[in-house]
Amino acid sequence: MASRRDERQAEIRLKVMRLISQNPEMSTRQVADEVGISNGSAYYVLTALVEKGFVKLSNFKKNPRKGQYAYLLTPKGIREKSLLTHSFIERKREEFEVLKEEIRALEKEAGLAFEATPSPRGGE
Repeated sequence: MASRRDERQAEIRLKVMRLISQNPEMSTRQVADEVGISNGSAYYVLTALVEKGFVKLSNFKKNPRKGQYAYLLTPKGIREKSLLTHSFIERKREEFEVLKEEIRALEKEAGLAFEATPSPRGGE
């Protein structure tokens, strides 16, 4: 089983990969702001993704600011993003089931337990 730290790192990698797949021209600072991590952490994550072959770094050819780059997911990166997404969804489903069970137990303990009844509004 993965540790909380490993899960958090995988979640950050997934967020970064999703962001750059939607907007390859994002700066490291923009990635950091969107993901909620430091600029140094964003740089570290992006560098690691490039080194692993999941992301390709490309210069803008027609951009007057030649220092600007685009982060492009490679086919290997697209596959990794898919695997991370699948793992994330499974982990969140498990967390959801645990939370539902905890809510049921708390409702029962508080005397709030009730049987599910159909909504009076019908199929709205």
